[in-house]
Amino acid sequence: MIHSNSFDNALLAFIDRSARKLGFSQIGVAGVDLGSAESGLLAWLEQGFHGSMHYMASHGLKRARPAELVPGTVSVITARMDYLPADTPDDWPQHELQRQDRAEQGVISLYARGRDYHKVLRQRLQKLADAIAAEAGPLGYRVFTDSAPVLEVELASRSGLGWRGKHTLLLNRDAGSMFFLGEIYVDRALPATLPVEGHCGSCSACISACPTQAIVAPYRVDARRCISYLTIEHDGSIETELRPLLGNRIYGCDDCQLVCPWNKFAQRATLPDFDARAGLTGADLCELLAWSEAEFLARTEGSPIRRIGHVRWLRNVAVALGNALRTVVDGALRERITQALQQRLSHDSALVREHLLWALEQAPEAEHKEPT
Repeated sequence: MIHSNSFDNALLAFIDRSARKLGFSQIGVAGVDLGSAESGLLAWLEQGFHGSMHYMASHGLKRARPAELVPGTVSVITARMDYLPADTPDDWPQHELQRQDRAEQGVISLYARGRDYHKVLRQRLQKLADAIAAEAGPLGYRVFTDSAPVLEVELASRSGLGWRGKHTLLLNRDAGSMFFLGEIYVDRALPATLPVEGHCGSCSACISACPTQAIVAPYRVDARRCISYLTIEHDGSIETELRPLLGNRIYGCDDCQLVCPWNKFAQRATLPDFDARAGLTGADLCELLAWSEAEFLARTEGSPIRRIGHVRWLRNVAVALGNALRTVVDGALRERITQALQQRLSHDSALVREHLLWALEQAPEAEHKEPT
């Protein structure tokens, strides 16, 4: 056991080894003074870019003040975990972009095709914290992974896990952006790891690729236009002018990451938890729309998709089918889509019915037949 009154480099090396055994790709350490990030957070909130994510505003500046969120916090251990499935092909960005051309199939973000990352990271961060306590003595801590008012990217960038890209996600020279982030707030001092320089340069590929132009400026995203927000966080009606831009994306959007040059270095996951589940990749939209609530819950058990609930799921699939109805040229497929939408019109939810009706309205005008 290390008999030191402070975390030292030997303990940091122990944490790194322990983290890698648990499936993490890299760890870092940040201090708790995030004061320089407060003005940007306030400006983002004041512009309403958080949309209906009211919890963003309700926590105020606690997001930028770790010691207020968890009293006694002295250091923050940051961690990242790669999530590309093991069988991901080398040309995966092009492969994923091509999915958008198959209008009758639903597209789900890569990170959501396996087990719920909240559960995976939280359990492993907990094990890491327990290992640290066993090595260094009593430890006050709390683990987070996209589950509380934490400035994850700010902490990760300050601790050297990468730099903030123009799409606001963290980028790493050796791993792109296809990884999850997690944190352990601890009440013991640990030497901070050094930040790294940004390497986006003049590249604006992510800004140009965003289907809804949600990246309103470099390093600033208007969540109200972001497809990930609209299909996951937003619980109301999707604005009609944005619906056609969703295409066949029914849970999240990876476009800004698919075009990022740094993601040619993205790494495969070391854990099988993130392998894609059968039935979620390239699934038929008509079949997805037919899922009952019980079937939805059964098929998404342990998946992050379950968090949006059956109603939002049907809303998203209805929009995708409306977009397909407008673009497909195969008459038989168009008829099949129309029938699938009509069969759901008796749904109890007014939100679902509204999007179903909109979808049916996307059918092109019936071709005029020549008089016999």
